[in-house]
Amino acid sequence: MDAQAVQALFTRSDGTYLFARWGRPIVPVVFGVDDATLPVVKGAFEAVVALAGHQMAETDPELGANLMVFFVRDWDELRHVPKLDRLVPDLRPLVDRLEAAEANQYRIFRFDAAGAIKACFVFLRMDEHLSAAPAETVALSQAVQSILLWSDQAFQGVSPLARVGEAVVLRPEIAGVIRAGYDRVLPAMAQEPAHALRLAARVVAVQ
Repeated sequence: MDAQAVQALFTRSDGTYLFARWGRPIVPVVFGVDDATLPVVKGAFEAVVALAGHQMAETDPELGANLMVFFVRDWDELRHVPKLDRLVPDLRPLVDRLEAAEANQYRIFRFDAAGAIKACFVFLRMDEHLSAAPAETVALSQAVQSILLWSDQAFQGVSPLARVGEAVVLRPEIAGVIRAGYDRVLPAMAQEPAHALRLAARVVAVQ
């Protein structure tokens, strides 16, 4: 993966470059799944966090949990989650937009004063497409897309996952970008495209 390909992963649809990684340990909590699925979802996040060389924790001192994953059957369910509108401003207009677009997933990131990720809210509507996918695949995909602030176009054409035999795994070049993105020499947030050159150099180094 060369610098141009890396840059594309963090260049947004408006042409701006924006990279960010988590600046604090990740504390996930999952809503709307049964007891059998919960370990699958948390296991996927644990695996991706370990890949990044980052940390998880039992609680976040500011937020309690800082990565919240909501599984719903219909977007309207979000309107009835107690106190969710305090965590997600303009929740009702957001739900209106998701319904109008017939979307099946959405992520919201929050950032600290340095621009690093401090919280992420993941919303998944289990439509026909998502319901047909194995829980492991859905969970791994969401963990990957939550570990960095990727471009809004990053995975529109190509999934970050690949099938190897019967298993679904993270594409090695994306795994390399995740590991490189958490190199402590690099900043937790970057807005200059030249950052992609430094990132690409480290992707090569870890392959």
